[in-house]
Amino acid sequence: MKSDGPRNRVLNPIERFSEIVFALIMVLSFTCAIGVAEIGREDVHAMLIGAIGCNLAWGIIDAVFYLIVCLAEAGRYSNFVRRAQRATDSSEIRRGIEDTLPPGVSEVLGPEDVERIHDRLRQLPVPAERVRLTAEDWSGALGVFLLVFLSTFPVVLPFVFIHDARFALRISNVIAIAMLFGAGAMLARYAGLRPILTGLAMVGIGAALVAISIALGG
Repeated sequence: MKSDGPRNRVLNPIERFSEIVFALIMVLSFTCAIGVAEIGREDVHAMLIGAIGCNLAWGIIDAVFYLIVCLAEAGRYSNFVRRAQRATDSSEIRRGIEDTLPPGVSEVLGPEDVERIHDRLRQLPVPAERVRLTAEDWSGALGVFLLVFLSTFPVVLPFVFIHDARFALRISNVIAIAMLFGAGAMLARYAGLRPILTGLAMVGIGAALVAISIALGG
């Protein structure tokens, strides 16, 4: 984002949760697919290449789209500040604030709050017409890529170190279940939900999504 705009974490908990769960569903669609057939070493080798290659590609794609979103949000923020600095009508300022702030927050702002925000916005430097990606944006994109790509390995590594493919599949599934549960618990702590129930729900949702992906040929 622009350095004069709102400062956020490189990746917030929702983004980390989404990328981890997405990566797990992608890799599980490979590991669970070979679990319904006779497992041979050639099948395992093909699965490893497919799972790692798929999450490598999607990690890059997700990172690129993350940068696109960063540019869009930076442009939206810059446009809002420029309009606020030119505006003289308080109702126009309020509409801009309502479009920018989360629902419910702008509703509690009184006229004096809107005017105070307007005064602060007029004191900001005029944003550049052309927005650019910042180091924080690139760090976020790298974080997205690493989350998608590296989340593959805990699930596929049992197939590398355990010769018995069926036993490796059981260990892989246990690791995947633990990671889905952990992702759900992380989301629960962020959203104020119950960690155990949310973690269990995430395991069930993940299993259902993997089944749908396999059934549809994903």
